[in-house]
Amino acid sequence: MDKLTQEKLKMWQGKLQKLEDEYKVIMLKRGEAIAMGDLSENAAFQMLDEDAGTYRVRIDEVKSIISKIEKGIK
Repeated sequence: MDKLTQEKLKMWQGKLQKLEDEYKVIMLKRGEAIAMGDLSENAAFQMLDEDAGTYRVRIDEVKSIISKIEKGIK
């Protein structure tokens, strides 16, 4: 594996770790918002639910990029 590919892989793995850490925080806050009760009128829950979906998509995209880089290595 060349140095540039290694650096790209490391960069994307770092981004993935950051996104996953942020996603965990969002999910914890989402759980707290659920505990507040009526979800239909719970703006905090609705915002966190949207954020969770956005992060999930970004995580999947980064995992796909990492997979492509790793396949290119083999």
